[in-house]
Formats: sequence, C-alpha cells, structure tokens
Amino acid sequence: MNDQNEQPLDDILADPLADPADEIAALTAERDEFRDKFMRALADAENSRKRADKDRREAEQYGGSRLARDLLPVHDALTRALDAANEEQRAAAAALIEGVELTLRELSNVFAKHGITVITPKAGDRFDPSEHEAMFEAAVPGTIRGEIIQVMDNGFRLHDRLLRPAKVGVSSTPAS
Repeated sequence: MNDQNEQPLDDILADPLADPADEIAALTAERDEFRDKFMRALADAENSRKRADKDRREAEQYGGSRLARDLLPVHDALTRALDAANEEQRAAAAALIEGVELTLRELSNVFAKHGITVITPKAGDRFDPSEHEAMFEAAVPGTIRGEIIQVMDNGFRLHDRLLRPAKVGVSSTPAS
C-alpha cells in the first residue's frame, strides 16, 4: 500500500496541528543529509577510480622490476667477460667473443625496450648518493673529497626508479 519510508496517511491526518514549517524544515534537513551522503559517495568512487588507475599504471611500468633485478648480474657477467679478454684471447676466440658481444647487445636492447637504463659513472665524476653506493673511501692524491676514484659495478634505473646503485670508490682527500 505505502512505502515503508512514507508516513501513513492516518498519522498525517491524526495530527492536524502539526506545523507545516516544521515539516518543511525536517524535510529540508533530511534532503541536505542525503545530498551530503551522495556527494561523499561520489567523491569516494572518484578517488577509488583514480587510485586504481594509478596502481594499474605503476604495475605496467614497474611490474617487471623483480625480473629486471634478477637479470642485472647477467649483464654484469657478460660485461666482465668482455672486459677480461685481452687482444690475444680475442684473436684466438673471435667467434666466442662476438657471441658474447651480441648477447650483451641483445640484453641491452631488451633493457632499453622496457625502460631500463645503465648508470655508468666515470672516475672523476661527483659522487651522487641517489645513484651511487660508496663501497670504500680512500685518500688519493690529485683528487678532491667526494670524487669517484673507481667504479666496481654500473648501476641501473627502471624509468625513474633506481634498481641498483652503481658501486664506486670515493676519494676522501681533503681539499687543500
């Protein structure tokens, strides 16, 4: 017959002295309360949508970071193998060296495709704690404090996040 939220007709007719202004004020307050609840629910839904969109973008960009970290030692090993080969060994095993170079190049191409960049500091560069990890400090003549004196391992960055800092030795020679 009537909805549960509606006041039965008998109750309205039973109180002929009810002030219409009071009823209007009560209805206005109830409307305002429902409007506030609606606006809060709408804002909450929009925030949830934005948060889900941000999470999705981050998963696309950084979802493979664990796999990328696991592949960094492969890059290091291939680089060390090429650096260790002298001219005599390169001549004796030219095909092997070429295969290692091609493998390293392909790995570098895959890294680039997925937003992984190599951080390659050089001796003489300034130490940057956001990209480098100091493995040791040593006083080396002709250098200044905070200058990189040796590079042990390159670092890697995935888009704007550091995967692994470059491992370096840093000068502790005080400025003269």
